[in-house]
Amino acid sequence: MRSSEPGTVHIIGAGMAGLAAALRLAGAGRPVIVHEATASAGGRCRSYYDQQSGMTIDNGTHLVLSGNHAVRSFAQTIGSAAGLKGPAEAEFPFVDFVDDKKWTLRFGDSRFPWWIFDKGRRVPQTGIADYLTLARLAFASEDKPIAQVMACEGVLYKRLLEPLLLAALNIDPPLGSAKLAGTLIRETLALGGKACRPLLAREGLGHVFIEPSLAFLAARGVAVAFEDELVSLHFDGPRVTSLQFAKHNVPLADGDSVILAVPPWTAESLVPNLTGPNEYRGIVNAHFHIEPPKQIPPMLGIISGTAQWVFTHPHRISVTVSDGGAMFTRPRQELAQALWDDVARVSGLPHALPPWQIVRERRATFAATPEQNRRRPQAQTNWRNLWLAGDWTDTGLPATLESAVRSGYRAAELVAPNLRIAS
Repeated sequence: MRSSEPGTVHIIGAGMAGLAAALRLAGAGRPVIVHEATASAGGRCRSYYDQQSGMTIDNGTHLVLSGNHAVRSFAQTIGSAAGLKGPAEAEFPFVDFVDDKKWTLRFGDSRFPWWIFDKGRRVPQTGIADYLTLARLAFASEDKPIAQVMACEGVLYKRLLEPLLLAALNIDPPLGSAKLAGTLIRETLALGGKACRPLLAREGLGHVFIEPSLAFLAARGVAVAFEDELVSLHFDGPRVTSLQFAKHNVPLADGDSVILAVPPWTAESLVPNLTGPNEYRGIVNAHFHIEPPKQIPPMLGIISGTAQWVFTHPHRISVTVSDGGAMFTRPRQELAQALWDDVARVSGLPHALPPWQIVRERRATFAATPEQNRRRPQAQTNWRNLWLAGDWTDTGLPATLESAVRSGYRAAELVAPNLRIAS
């Protein structure tokens, strides 16, 4: 690759944060190059064909809510918003294995949480007073563990807050950051059904997010270099002066910029004295090659099971278990059978295990504790031409797709004034 052109923006990493930054900068009037260390884009948000099970699967199941404005604008920009599918109104079906109780939480389509006042729409066996817990959490004055802000017990906690917070924070909720949980509540439940409608990439994450974004960038002259691993940054005073890749070096001109959209452990190895999260939580995803029966909704929450969420896709059923580190040492076949048994119980399908694949990611997200949340860095660094992006940076949100996209957008906005000066 040739030396950098004046004004070039180098984006390191083609995950959702890096792609979001590239989308925002694609029309900025300067060359943009995305460097990806691996052979494919998307990071944790990608699809691939699995030979063992004979199906195309997602690396992880990512739920989008209608209130996730950054992710939805990402999809709208690349013309794939129609691929995010969900119910006409915000609703979440659940089953509790303790008593086989089934119900559907119905938020409606209002911009106000009227559902709290409707016995037929809120969580069964809860009253209006129970929901004061949401206000305490939404407006917690300090970032403490959730257990110090609210009682992590009772019907509302077990049947709504625990599964919601566990999925969003990817940590046992009592240990989680009340500040991050509060942001989640304010941006979703507190805004009624308009912000809570679940949206799924039922045809696959690659189909909705990755392939269209790469096509969008290519059509606008944005190059994506795969298998192009950055091994070091060279600094001189207040700026980064060159990028050392595994196979080549790129000197940076005065107007060039760098957005580092890589995992925290990689960023810390590249940027001197960078402090980021250093504790992580894992996620387990299971995929089963079978045609979903009509009685299973597209998304089903399971209380008191091995599985936590069941998702249906064309020709496959997927299961997600957040904070699943305890399952990483469990034999794969045994784990697949245990998760499938839960699926069989709610679907009426035979307990015989269909073709399957287990995806276990040990460092899926940073541990969303108050201590780790305080370690998240800002997008701006001590160097005038270097910015950070990623769901682990200080976006104010847990490590979600929305957080990743917002971080990419933020980094692009910080680069933009630099580009205007360079022009």
